[in-house]
Amino acid sequence: MFVKHLTLASFRNYETAEVAFEPGINLLVGVNGQGKTNLVEAVRYLSSLNSHRVSGYLPLIKNREPSAIIRAMVSSEARDVYLELELNREGKNKARVNKADLPRVRDIVGIIQSVTFAPEDIDIVRKDPTNRRAFIDELVVQYRPRMAGVYGDYERVLKQRNALLKSARATKTTGSALSTLDAWDASLVQYGTEIISARIGLINMLQPHLFAAYQKIATSNNEPGMLYRSSLVGEKVLTGFDDDNEDESLEFLTDSDRESIAALFTQRLAAVRPKELERGLTLVGPQRDDLVLMLGDLPAKGYASHGETWSYALALRLASVDLLRTETKTGDPVLILDDVFAELDSGRRLRLAELVADNEQVLITAAVAEDVPEILNATRFSVKQAVVERV
Repeated sequence: MFVKHLTLASFRNYETAEVAFEPGINLLVGVNGQGKTNLVEAVRYLSSLNSHRVSGYLPLIKNREPSAIIRAMVSSEARDVYLELELNREGKNKARVNKADLPRVRDIVGIIQSVTFAPEDIDIVRKDPTNRRAFIDELVVQYRPRMAGVYGDYERVLKQRNALLKSARATKTTGSALSTLDAWDASLVQYGTEIISARIGLINMLQPHLFAAYQKIATSNNEPGMLYRSSLVGEKVLTGFDDDNEDESLEFLTDSDRESIAALFTQRLAAVRPKELERGLTLVGPQRDDLVLMLGDLPAKGYASHGETWSYALALRLASVDLLRTETKTGDPVLILDDVFAELDSGRRLRLAELVADNEQVLITAAVAEDVPEILNATRFSVKQAVVERV
């Protein structure tokens, strides 16, 4: 899979842009603030409806413009597909495939697959659970695009349920008056079970790819591993008001069987309802879980060195590429390396270059072309003040 042509209109700092990419390595060079990352961000957003830089889509629309357009001609399985995404400040966003409107914008997800590695990815290893949940959830949707709808449904139910809990706390509602909460519980269990099952299933699939990628990129012989810490099991529950609390008393969940997960979820909700009513907040579910990254017998967070942390973050993305390549029918995902070579030492730069050189398409951004190893024979573009020129 590769992007043949990218067109932008009123996207970020671009009034308009036209870029004809090639299969293989494409290198976008320009000093910071010129717009090179905006180009690869557009490709990523077209594939996942997510940005690696901001939440939501409004920051993607150029200042004082009502809408932004991303268009791309994508070659996949020996056929070309024309994709278009219209982002609007007011009114609904729109998506089209081969100029035909899609019923829902999220239906565009999965037509093009991409994996992005950026300096922010180090936070997956060293910071809060939010970063790790975002990593695994994005990969779940890339692997099974229909899950985009499940995540949307879960967020809707969670929001409504939290509103009901807050109202019940304020009015001190009890007994039969809480019957509405039971209906929301059923929906929360339904969608939450799907998410947890998909996460655990994908973690199990990703594990061998992670091990192989880490051994190729790292200088140490530590073995990486992934465990799923769940709010559905353990003696305690998270009781804070934000979703980034880490509680090591929670236990690991390894079974992806939906019936088992649904039973645990239902039991847990019943057990914690008094605490939820007291706090006006949903205390269990996938929004409270964590992907624990292990390095040998220790958690990578807090124990991995700076170099090991970089190797781990990179291995997660390379493993994602390998998984999508082997488990889906669309071929290699587009690999985006956004300003990462400048962050790596010379040894990791070279090993990364060797590992990505054969990918069907790689989009690289760099402030200094010399940061990118010479073995990557790239089609080169200059990006200056939102003007892109092939050089």
